[in-house]
Amino acid sequence: MDLPLGYPGKGEHQVCKLHKSLYGLRQASRQWFQKFSNSIIKLGFNQSTADNSLFSKGSNDSLILLLVYVDDIIIAGPNKSLITEVTVQLQGLFKLKVLGDLKYFLGLEIAKSVKGIHLNQRKYTLELLEDTGCTNCKPSKIPMDLGLQLDATASEVLEDPTQFRRLLGRLMYLTISRPDIIFPINKLSQFMQTPRTPHLQALHQVLQYLKAAPAQGLFFSANSNSTVTAYVDSDWGNCKDTRRSTTGFCIYLGSSLICWKSKKQPTVARSSAEAEYRALASLTSELLWLRQLLRVFQITLDSTMIMCDNKSAIALAENPTSNDGSKHIDIDCHFIRQYVHSGFIKLVYLPTHQQLADIFTKALPHCKFSVFLSKLDLLDIYAPNLRGSITTNSS
Repeated sequence: MDLPLGYPGKGEHQVCKLHKSLYGLRQASRQWFQKFSNSIIKLGFNQSTADNSLFSKGSNDSLILLLVYVDDIIIAGPNKSLITEVTVQLQGLFKLKVLGDLKYFLGLEIAKSVKGIHLNQRKYTLELLEDTGCTNCKPSKIPMDLGLQLDATASEVLEDPTQFRRLLGRLMYLTISRPDIIFPINKLSQFMQTPRTPHLQALHQVLQYLKAAPAQGLFFSANSNSTVTAYVDSDWGNCKDTRRSTTGFCIYLGSSLICWKSKKQPTVARSSAEAEYRALASLTSELLWLRQLLRVFQITLDSTMIMCDNKSAIALAENPTSNDGSKHIDIDCHFIRQYVHSGFIKLVYLPTHQQLADIFTKALPHCKFSVFLSKLDLLDIYAPNLRGSITTNSS
């Protein structure tokens, strides 16, 4: 009997038995990760509850960390012999290609020295500029002009929105190492459904800004401490279409920027204090997750200092009693007060002109943008005055 939609069979009751899952099948990645997780746990590793792709083993000088993304694996730890031992064990279980010291991972370039680690996406950025024909464009000092008003109805709709969406998607991946462009990318992504001419022009300015420093990226100092500090801000009702506010925050581990966010709030805030308070609740949730993640790295996060420029939001968080003006955000009030009273978060007032999170909530003039950018601890190791200060360690 010949099977009309498969291989010919000799018997009427024959079926195909799948011995191995193949690339392209929906369950392939899940089955592979389950197989890998079970194997690595048998080697004594513990799977992190904060990030299921992170595994750890040992403590102090014998700590081994293993991070997996699909079939790419990073192994790190202070003891090089233990790393080699784990690599040999994995080679006994899977067919692995050991690439040696980490220099390039999923589009990220890693440069190491005794001063610290620099992470950038220079190659990815240059390819993006070349593909869009912006290699010889005029550089811009800021990613978005101050006072630029974007909405969903102004000007003409683009004839081919695919180009806008594809370019915006590639820029979203670039925000992994470029927090300085996260606000304009977040703003422009709100018009992805029906992009218009001003939206494409604003996107081109982001490319011009990247042209000025394509190798700029995050620098993690080797001398940084384990103190966690956060900055939080909101721009009240800045969306012209929905009048919803924008949440922006950044978190530092010592002097190194490790987390940032720029996102439009899901509901309309009736006051600037309410918008700030919702941003504060979002930051608190992120800090709780970060505390759980840092335990894997044997870093204890007892308390965090949060810099906020809204005195009303601080007073509302520290007030143990509710009032009629805050009953519509009562859940957020109780959520934040719980951690304020426990000492996990400490709210500190900061003047608006010193609020670093402003760079994640609105477009800024060049002078103010440059000041905040310098405090984000971003670095361009290919700049003439810094060349040679950070070199890749090939050992």
